Amino acid sequence: LKIANVTWHSKLNKTAHHTADYSSTEVILRRGQAFSITLSFQTTVQCGDNFTFIASTGPSPAESLQTKATFNLSEEDASGWSATQEPSEPGCMNITICSPANAVIGRYKLKLQILSGNKVSSTSLGQFVLLFNPWCPNDDVYMANEKERQEYVLNDSGIIFQGLEKHIQEEAWNYGQFEEDILDISLAILDRSLNHYEDPAADVSKRNSPIYVSRVISATVNSNDEKGVVEGKWNGKYSSGTNPLQWSGSVTILQKWYRRRYKPVRYGQCWVFAGVMCTVLRCLGIPTRVITNFNSAHDSNVNLSIDKYIDTSGKTLHLTEDSVWNFHVWNESWFIRRDLGSFYDGWQVLDATPQERSKGIYRCGPASTRAIKEGDVNLDYDSSFVFAAVNADYVTWIHYSNKRKKRIYSDTRKIGKFISTKAVGTNSRVDVTANYKYPEGSRKERKVYKKALKLLDVRSTGKRTKITRPRRRPSALRRQSARKPSISGKLILDASPVIGQDILLTLALRNLISDFKIIKVKLRASAVFYTRRPKAEILQLSRSIKLGSEEVKEISFKIPYSQYKNSLMDDRKILVTAVCETKQGASLLVEKDIVLQDPFLTIKVLGPAVVHKSVGVEVTFTNPLSEVVTDCVLRAEGSGLLKEQLRIKVARMAPMESSTVQFEIIPYKSGTKQLQVDFVCTHFSDIKGFVMLDVAPSP
Repeated sequence: LKIANVTWHSKLNKTAHHTADYSSTEVILRRGQAFSITLSFQTTVQCGDNFTFIASTGPSPAESLQTKATFNLSEEDASGWSATQEPSEPGCMNITICSPANAVIGRYKLKLQILSGNKVSSTSLGQFVLLFNPWCPNDDVYMANEKERQEYVLNDSGIIFQGLEKHIQEEAWNYGQFEEDILDISLAILDRSLNHYEDPAADVSKRNSPIYVSRVISATVNSNDEKGVVEGKWNGKYSSGTNPLQWSGSVTILQKWYRRRYKPVRYGQCWVFAGVMCTVLRCLGIPTRVITNFNSAHDSNVNLSIDKYIDTSGKTLHLTEDSVWNFHVWNESWFIRRDLGSFYDGWQVLDATPQERSKGIYRCGPASTRAIKEGDVNLDYDSSFVFAAVNADYVTWIHYSNKRKKRIYSDTRKIGKFISTKAVGTNSRVDVTANYKYPEGSRKERKVYKKALKLLDVRSTGKRTKITRPRRRPSALRRQSARKPSISGKLILDASPVIGQDILLTLALRNLISDFKIIKVKLRASAVFYTRRPKAEILQLSRSIKLGSEEVKEISFKIPYSQYKNSLMDDRKILVTAVCETKQGASLLVEKDIVLQDPFLTIKVLGPAVVHKSVGVEVTFTNPLSEVVTDCVLRAEGSGLLKEQLRIKVARMAPMESSTVQFEIIPYKSGTKQLQVDFVCTHFSDIKGFVMLDVAPSP
């Protein structure tokens, strides 16, 4: 009995398994769901009683490891795999094969053994890729809502929120999980893990668990331990790679890593790690979204207190590894927690940004958002680190030259603000802070906080035998001492600051008591990274201000463009601090984060977008500077619209000149698609924009 042909019904199966979008000729299936194949024989076949199928994956397939299944026609095997004969034409056999909902994911080989008399013949039927299945109720990643599945599994573009808590910006990101080679790359990432090097067979056998797979991906997306995908860099120059701000999506990064034989791609920061991890996890079938936490604490010793030290001039001193980032971006993936219990099912935090080691490797999560909200910081994995990121206290100290230090402010509400993600089906922002913590200042929030402190005390290591810190104060007494402060202050921007223009600021000081005061003000402006680490000093000023009884005075000052232009070529963030001290010993620190606004950029699509039909795009942008800029590049990308990133040189732009560039795109996929445009110039940081296109199928 010889097989003449095997038909995999690729189009039919891929549509049924929601895998038709993958740019691959391979058969791509989801576990726990039936698929069809047809076998054509050279001779007439009577029945398939003597047919045995073997599905295997990984380097050393074994039934004991769930990486090999042997199952007969019309009998479900103990492994959960089954094959059923359907009505067929003469000389053919239509077979429905079903994998179990907890099958190992990855690339499989399918073989058929036929017993004829005493003779066994074995034939390879081909290969297929098996993925997680959010449409299958018995899969650990099952998601009941179809609109959520469309967003968190099938949407190949999105929005990553950045900026400041009071100035939230949306940045477009091209996930591109269905683009060419991305599935192969995602499977290759699993094979690059340390676990795989140590024991390939055991590693593959654990790939039935989204807990295991997501944790491995969080380690291999960064390059700190394995030859992972992205190398992080948070300071200095990026001349030996790409400035993290210039990436617009994951596809270019993943393809570069793959094509250069797994050499880490330089450079990434948190949103790059999160964007790449979202691509890989969605590609493998795990519902995933990108989360931004504003005023995010990096609590290196996990004592739930972030100590910031400044000198008397307002300069930040690096006396601790603790820090507060303007924002930090991580991921959430949706699956059940068989290891913790059903209470902790749902969204799980994963973070590929290499900040701290978790059990010896730079990775973070999965940490259940329910565990974080309830203060269960003893639960796997890394829930204490994420709890601190959204809950730590922020304590500011002045450090004097004689090594004396003075605590000037303790804020229990600064950390973990406006935790954000993109809405389902639209580009608007959804606030998910309530998934992470109870309302600030509520009785429940304080109870959870105390519970977390107690658990951390119990779990403390030799380095941290006891946590000594003040109890959280009620919201009315947030300053470090119970006595009423004697001065207050605020930094006010006179106008929305635009790159290329002077920045105008006012410091308003108020005497809160009836005594006359002389206040020494030391004002400092620094260019900073989004991690609030200073990059360059821009301005320093000193003033003495006389304040009468309950008097308010305003001091105006400016930061000239000529002073900040060389410090803000690759970013637009400035931190202004004012340290105000009286002879009576009262101290006040006033801070203001400034993000310079993006200059003008518009994108017009010049006609209807239809698959395989050319459509024009017009991009208009303005040089915001009062000087000539040269050697600029306009870049465009978008999954389903452009196979490769488009680059157009813009040779020269006069001061304040507007320029229009036209190019054509030929969409190759229908549906809602995101076209991103990025204007790159050495004189200022990127100007980015995006437009959503509804691409019609070809008639």
